[in-house]
Formats: sequence, structure tokens, C-alpha cells
Amino acid sequence: MQNQARDEELAFFCDHCHRHGLKITPQRIAVYNELAKARNHPSAEVMYRAVRRGHPNISYDTVNRTLQTFVDIGLVNLVEGIGGVRRFDPDRELHHHFHCRICGKIFDFHYERFDALEIPENIREIVTVDSKKAVLSGVCRRCQSQQSASSNAKKIIKKENNHGKNRRQH
Repeated sequence: MQNQARDEELAFFCDHCHRHGLKITPQRIAVYNELAKARNHPSAEVMYRAVRRGHPNISYDTVNRTLQTFVDIGLVNLVEGIGGVRRFDPDRELHHHFHCRICGKIFDFHYERFDALEIPENIREIVTVDSKKAVLSGVCRRCQSQQSASSNAKKIIKKENNHGKNRRQH
């Protein structure tokens, strides 16, 4: 079953490249295969390291340009609005993102009300919107719990230090 899914994904890739006038090269196939396996919205640097394991002579520039080409032809998405390095998303299904500003992880989520977001008339008058994606930013639960644990530890240390000061004064 996995081989069939992989074959279908490769056929989709080849067809998409042909429709956009791109040659099917071993480098493009390697970058696409690695990106299709990714579930963590990788950066170009992460993709370069992954592709390089199977293609040691590939350059960072080739990987980076290939990823941008894939974005340009709609094969993959660029995760917008998070600052820092560009991150790539192979999931072509409609979804939105949450970006943790502490650990940098990006989480996918679905929310029909965001999908149905009405475009304001003053925007519709000056542009044609062909895609709607929300990017929420904040702190994930894991980072919140780590911050809470760190904060509690600081409070305990502060109490112990203050308690020790009070004893010395007597």
C-alpha cells in the first residue's frame, strides 16, 4: 500500500512539473521525496541536510531554489507570517497553522470558520483573493508548562533566599 501511495505521489509530482514546463531531474525528485515525507514544516537547511544523505553532491543553493520553484508552481506551500527562516509545507489540503513563538514548532489545524472567512469589500475591490490561510502565533502547551515549571522553580529559589536572609538578620 505504501508503494502505491508513493507511486501516486511521484506521478502527481511528474504531472505537475510537466504542466508547468519543468524537467524531471534527479535533484527535483530527491527534494520532493524528502519534502513529501516531512511532517514538521522544514526549512531549506533541514531539507538540504535530508536530501544530502542520498545525494552528497547536491548544493544548498540547488535545494533552496528547488523549494522556491515548488512554491512558485503551487506544488508546496510556504508557511507565511512566522518570521525567521522560510518553512515549507507539503500538505496541499486546506488547513491553517499555529506557530509557537518559543520553540518555533508549527502545528496544523483545521477550522471551517477560517475556511469560510469573508473577504472585506474594500479588499475585494483592489485584489483577487485565491487562497485564505490563517497563521496564529502564541505559546504551545509544552512551552507553557516548561515556563510554568521554570517560574515555580524561580519562586522557590527566591523564597529560600529570602528565608535565609531573614534568619541571618535575627
